Amino acid sequence: MRLHDYWRSTASYRVRIALNLKGLKFEQTPHDLRRGEQRAPDYLHLNPQGLVPTLQAGDLTLTQSLAIFEWLEERHPSPPLLPTSPDARAIVRSMCEIIACDIHPLNNLRVLVALRGEFQATEDQVSNWIGQWIASGFAALETLVARHGQGFAFADQPTFADCCLVPQIYSAERFNVPLTPYPRLVAAVAAARALPAVAAAHPDRQPGAD
Repeated sequence: MRLHDYWRSTASYRVRIALNLKGLKFEQTPHDLRRGEQRAPDYLHLNPQGLVPTLQAGDLTLTQSLAIFEWLEERHPSPPLLPTSPDARAIVRSMCEIIACDIHPLNNLRVLVALRGEFQATEDQVSNWIGQWIASGFAALETLVARHGQGFAFADQPTFADCCLVPQIYSAERFNVPLTPYPRLVAAVAAARALPAVAAAHPDRQPGAD
């Protein structure tokens, strides 16, 4: 498999964690989003959105991190990153979607570029924007982890919820979003980061990292 990613992309980061937790070998092709490499014609042929990540597996090309999660779970079910019961699986998916659908898109690089360029937002305004949406999502996740976490974000083993939460905490740290109100999230991420598979996915350890 080949993963097209960018070292600091949180969507790419979550897929790297999932691949590592499942023990799958993959090669990486980095695309520096700051330089617009994701808009190169050959990459747009793979991913018409010009976003990362893109996962190639043989003749199959997959985009969107949550779709990649589902494919990984179906094609490589062991070790599982979704719980057994349909009810529990739905809860994990909802936790993933809070991050992947509600927090992350509003803080995506292209949104921040638009805020600065089209709306002349100051850096303080951009920081406030980022913090607002992270805090809103984290408040909900803190409640869900309190209900369902038992060391990790859900129960006592890593799931796709951790694959999403670890990168989002990384982003919050990067943008200096206070994490004191979210002790359960911080504890779950600490447990996940202690796993070698998760540590290996850290942005600083990827090709092209600053």
